[in-house]
Amino acid sequence: MKPIFRQNQLFTFLLYCNGQGLEKNILDCGAGGMLPPLALFKEHGYETTGIDISEKAIERANEFQNEQGINLNITKGDMKALSFDDNSFSFCYSYNTIFHMSKKEIKKSLEEMKRVLVPGGLMFINFVSTADERCGRGEEVGAGEYYEMEHGEKVLHSYFHENEGEEIFEELGLKRIYKEVRKRIGPKRGGGFVTLGYIDYILEKPL
Repeated sequence: MKPIFRQNQLFTFLLYCNGQGLEKNILDCGAGGMLPPLALFKEHGYETTGIDISEKAIERANEFQNEQGINLNITKGDMKALSFDDNSFSFCYSYNTIFHMSKKEIKKSLEEMKRVLVPGGLMFINFVSTADERCGRGEEVGAGEYYEMEHGEKVLHSYFHENEGEEIFEELGLKRIYKEVRKRIGPKRGGGFVTLGYIDYILEKPL
């Protein structure tokens, strides 16, 4: 069965990529899981490459690829130290992944993603917003950084206020061409609902 992608923000990024006039190759930083977004780009004719630091996430992605009869080229890797040459990709993104690191590590990852992008290439990033109901829960380890329990494990979450990303992107020399602040209601573990907050960015590496 053909997979169904319900993340509108990925389709928005796809449309921006299609209109950029660059070679259709793309890198996903955090590419593993049961429904790898790279499959959406593969369907639209992109040469895909993905990395993930989690062996379990890669195994799940491999199961998906076997079921679909496709090869998304997903291997183990760390977005803080990408093993690709400068200017290797027209497009790259990290969807629902990059905020599971400290803000210092996030900045390093953004530097690496910018490095492997060609001039004029596009990057998609989303952060968890401080408007998210979960912000402030768990063990605080830094400004806006908390360890929270997920599936019995302590997982780091970094939360960003609405303009915090702008400051980082300006410092790194990335041009913001799209921004959306989203809030939605999601199911809560144990029953009930929780207010979720995200900030989506599409960035361009200057020529």
